[in-house]
Amino acid sequence: MIGSSPLTTISNDPLAITLFSEIGIIDQLARTKLSRALPEGMELSHFAVLNHFAHVGGEKTPAQLARMLHVTKAAMTNTMNRLSANGYIHIRPDWDDARKKWLSISPAGQAARDQAVQAIEPIFTDIVEAVGAERIRQMLPIFRELREALKP
Repeated sequence: MIGSSPLTTISNDPLAITLFSEIGIIDQLARTKLSRALPEGMELSHFAVLNHFAHVGGEKTPAQLARMLHVTKAAMTNTMNRLSANGYIHIRPDWDDARKKWLSISPAGQAARDQAVQAIEPIFTDIVEAVGAERIRQMLPIFRELREALKP
């Protein structure tokens, strides 16, 4: 197009607008559905931290978790405090740097994560049934490409 900048072309592209609209709507619907299914008092941010630890184990600093989960340090501090108050994580000081803390999942946190997985599993089952496992397998590489393209 002569006389139009690439930004104007992209920002007016119905395909791009529709794509981001669908992503936003799917995100909102998924968060709402999952939040309602989680056990009493557990938020999605809590589940995300517990689920991360359940998969990778070990210890992480709040800053490391914030980067991995794409949240602010302040949001991670709030989540960390709530998880600690519930006994779901262990917090220990860094022996070399008193300003740092190290977090790990506790047995109670593992049990809470497992209970949350059981609560949300029917949602995943319904989605796989509705969309089809093979179609989801085909979509995953595209979602991963989008995620990589959106990284800062």
